[in-house]
Amino acid sequence: MKKRFIVLGILLAVFGFNKMNAQILSDKAMGAVGKGVSGFTFSDADAVALAKQSIAELDANNPVAGPADGYAIRLERVFGKHASTDGVTLNYKVYLVKDINAFACADGSVRVFAGLMDIMDDNQLLAVIGHEIGHVVNHDTRDAIKAAYKKEALLDAASSQSGKMETLTQSQLGQLGSAMIDSKHSRKQESEADAFSYDFMKKNGYDVNAVESAFRILQNLSEGADASFMTKMMSSHPDSGKRADAAKKKATKDGLYNAYVQQKIDNTAPVKAKTPAKAAPAKKTATKKK
Repeated sequence: MKKRFIVLGILLAVFGFNKMNAQILSDKAMGAVGKGVSGFTFSDADAVALAKQSIAELDANNPVAGPADGYAIRLERVFGKHASTDGVTLNYKVYLVKDINAFACADGSVRVFAGLMDIMDDNQLLAVIGHEIGHVVNHDTRDAIKAAYKKEALLDAASSQSGKMETLTQSQLGQLGSAMIDSKHSRKQESEADAFSYDFMKKNGYDVNAVESAFRILQNLSEGADASFMTKMMSSHPDSGKRADAAKKKATKDGLYNAYVQQKIDNTAPVKAKTPAKAAPAKKTATKKK
């Protein structure tokens, strides 16, 4: 199943859709929505379990970079040391698609798209990933999957009252995973994740000015050909230019501000040096006795 996410879901908003986005809601499901699922209790453990199943379905249906791929090697080099952050254990992979996106799930899964890695250097990439980690640490991803679960009406009236989650099919898991990616965080959640990203960069000794720079890149993209559509889709999200200004203000206050210069971007796998072929042993020549 071919997947295509045309999004700036990392810090902006999803502005494209794929096959899994079609909401197929039965009369029974719509009835569940009408009757409400407010009685359904949803724990952190539920969020983790659902996210783990959903991300497994997404991974199975998207091109994932293998360990020898240049994108995977770079992500490991840049992000590997932060696989455990603020008490959260993270796992991370690269989707080999040209779209610009990154997202995190309640189980600590972080997925970065190759298109994002093509336009951001190591520090900018860390700023974006730091933002996504912030959503996990702040439980925003838990709230997102809970909202997606309810929105997609995967509960029927009986299960919503029993307080138990149903066993989901692969199709439902794919639908849930897509809805989870497409979910929008509140302005407050986005701002708090931005602050987490800045603090993450500062705490770990990275250039905090990369946070502003990453937002400027996204701002420039939003002012391009898709500007009008982006404006509509970003109505519930903070403006990337204002968020860049906020990051600059923080850096200035900390006495750390400098105009950021983007570094070299390299997503190629290192070329292994060829081992020189061993010379064939010299043949011994027999000496004839006279």
